[in-house]
Amino acid sequence: MLLLALPIVIALDGSLLGWAAGSIAWIAQKALQTFMERKAAQEEDTRRFFGFMAGSLIGRSWLVALTIFAVGIADREAGLTAALLAGAAFTTYLVISLIMRAPQNHSERTS
Repeated sequence: MLLLALPIVIALDGSLLGWAAGSIAWIAQKALQTFMERKAAQEEDTRRFFGFMAGSLIGRSWLVALTIFAVGIADREAGLTAALLAGAAFTTYLVISLIMRAPQNHSERTS
């Protein structure tokens, strides 16, 4: 999705700095998510498991938000581009996640 957004950013005369910063932040937070999910899966204590997951969610959100903020301070257009890219990436990720987790056969569930 990030690579598909690049030609759109270029066509709309968006900031390449914003695209790069948004892409790096998104990839970094996804890598952090994978690491923390693996770490949490090794935990036998439920509280520690949920602590890892909650900490991961909060930390990853702050990572993306602070990246957008920092780039926006340097260049407002870059901040806007990074924010729009992060929003589009999150929306795409959320929709795909919901589709992938949907029941395979809805009729079996309702019967």
